[in-house]
Amino acid sequence: MHVFFSVGEPSGDQHAAHLIGELRHRIPQLRVSGFGGPLMERAGCQLLFPLTTMAVMGIFQVLPLIAKFFRLLKEADQYFERHKPDLVVLVDFPGFNWWVAHKAKRRGIPVIYYLPPQLWAWAPWRIKKVRRNIDLILSGLNFETDWYAERGIPVMYVGHPFFDEVADHKLDASFCREWKSANGQTVALLPGSRRQEVTRSWPLILDAARRLHAKRPNINFLVANYKESQRQFCVAEYEKLQETLPISFFVGKTPEIIELADCAVMVSGSVSLEMLARRTPAVVLYRTTWPTYLIAKSLVTVNMMSLPNLIAGRKVMPEYLSVGSPAPVINSIVEDVDRWLSDSEKLAAARQDLEQVREQIYVTGATARTAEVIADRLLQSVAKRESVAA
Repeated sequence: MHVFFSVGEPSGDQHAAHLIGELRHRIPQLRVSGFGGPLMERAGCQLLFPLTTMAVMGIFQVLPLIAKFFRLLKEADQYFERHKPDLVVLVDFPGFNWWVAHKAKRRGIPVIYYLPPQLWAWAPWRIKKVRRNIDLILSGLNFETDWYAERGIPVMYVGHPFFDEVADHKLDASFCREWKSANGQTVALLPGSRRQEVTRSWPLILDAARRLHAKRPNINFLVANYKESQRQFCVAEYEKLQETLPISFFVGKTPEIIELADCAVMVSGSVSLEMLARRTPAVVLYRTTWPTYLIAKSLVTVNMMSLPNLIAGRKVMPEYLSVGSPAPVINSIVEDVDRWLSDSEKLAAARQDLEQVREQIYVTGATARTAEVIADRLLQSVAKRESVAA
């Protein structure tokens, strides 16, 4: 049996790697190949191309990569023809993965979309593509499952794997002891997982940290970087300040930093679910350019960006879209964090808001449930193929 994965985001690489491990536990002889990232490769996936290195946001960042994306699609089509996988599993990354689904369906290969794109937020008209090219949606969110079901799309609710990963991750106790603030308050700074996010957003986050420190000298800042190269960029930008802040930079310690923090400033992304799971209040930032903003404004149907706010139907996490001059957004970030740190009751209320949303969606076992569904579909696909061959 053979499954082909197509995964383009760093978070998707993590989710797919865990899923591959669950699948191989159930089907030890399973062959796994596809596009993805280093975690998938370590889990036993034959990586045809490191697609997560091409995770960018915005039409003007995608355009220079168009030719490469087309070459990869051609490679995928040829691979489907030669190797005939029994199933294709897509994870997020819709702009590219719609085309992978199309190529697979042309070759008669069933397609499952795990953690599908948020069409309900930004492109509901693309539901026709889902009907044509996707055999089953495996959704991580209750309301998303209902949205697809109401439109006649085969969909199953499996829960979100982020909650599995939070539950399974054993915090580094020595790190937590070392970096727990004894005399002050801790603010986590999360500048994103994509290089583009980090380079755009870190200067704003750093300026907010500088101003917060001026207001509250007892604050300690812990920076959670996704990659070492991003940590180096953040350190270099900090050193340009020629100003000393109580700030430390880390790679691979995001759960510990979120757990230790009184509150956080973060770039918009799926890590907001870990904030929710750990009940850490956060201010959410999204920084973009005017051309990208104007194009997105004409397409997006929902204004809120973070999943906790979408689930709650209100802003349980303050969030800001920054275009042009960053000054107004920096002011708002500083005000929000300072308000939490100045008033323990307001900080507790923010945690309680997150707890109420968490109760609606926090379930574990998503990866195991997903593996069960995919294993069952694999058996069906193989039986069908053998029946046709006979």
